[in-house]
Amino acid sequence: MAGILDGVDQRTQLVGENRLELLLFRLKGPQMYGINVFKVQEVIRCPALTHMPNSNRVVKGIANMRGRTIPVIDLSLALKGPATPETEETFVIIADYNRTTQGFLVDSVERIVNMNWEEILAPPKGSGVNSYMTAVTRVDEKLVEIIDVEKVLSEVVGVTEKISDKIIDENCIEAGANILVADDSSVARKQIKRTLDQLGIDSTLVKDGQEALNVLLDWADKDPDIAKHLTMVISDVEMPNMDGYTLTTEIRKEPRLKDLFVILHTSLSGVFNQSMVEKVGANKFIAKFDADELASAVLEAITKQNEKQDEKQDEI
Repeated sequence: MAGILDGVDQRTQLVGENRLELLLFRLKGPQMYGINVFKVQEVIRCPALTHMPNSNRVVKGIANMRGRTIPVIDLSLALKGPATPETEETFVIIADYNRTTQGFLVDSVERIVNMNWEEILAPPKGSGVNSYMTAVTRVDEKLVEIIDVEKVLSEVVGVTEKISDKIIDENCIEAGANILVADDSSVARKQIKRTLDQLGIDSTLVKDGQEALNVLLDWADKDPDIAKHLTMVISDVEMPNMDGYTLTTEIRKEPRLKDLFVILHTSLSGVFNQSMVEKVGANKFIAKFDADELASAVLEAITKQNEKQDEKQDEI
């Protein structure tokens, strides 16, 4: 596993190409799971863990990694499965999610596969609201489940969704503001919606980039001046069918949509490179999830857009 993450710079070339690389692993049993390599720092044999009293039962302990203290979550337990033993035969995937670094204890790690996001599909409709799948795909004719890590972390760590009173008190949003939100995680969609609700902003929620593009084109067909009805787009990066990078690229290519304000709101953090945002033409990048930061970015963007509209009116 020592060289499993070699060539990260090459992987940045996948940006805007609707491609990704998955690290495949197993928990207890034959089912294969996947995680985006771009979120993974390294994969190691399970180290000695220091157990913490009164911690969540799925947190097996903490590990000291190169001077950093990292919590290690038993991913099988988090998914309501059996516990994974802490032995030299098991592995810890160290990954960046939602501004934090944590380890995920897994039974075995297989390999990395290069895929197209069009091959990553939404979970079956019958999977239910309690499912921990955010997407599925097939590798070598075998089903691979992609876990909704944001749901796992929200249950284990929790997040604050309430906006600071100061932000709300100091801002006033004009009626009619509407934001299109694209995210494959049901937890993430709810977090964003609750943030926008506190600002009095309407939101339209979709599950992936292709669905978002279809909605935008449909609105543009009904009224080419789409900016009158849509304030901005907030998009996740990792989504089935079409990722956020490709969605942004398609928006910039379409004359009726090219001026839309686009915020990429993603759990990609430590390994994220600002040049990727510039490459695809997004206006802003925000790492998940901070309600105040998201609210402030939305309000700042709306203020700038209103100022531009006022300038246009003055010119007329």
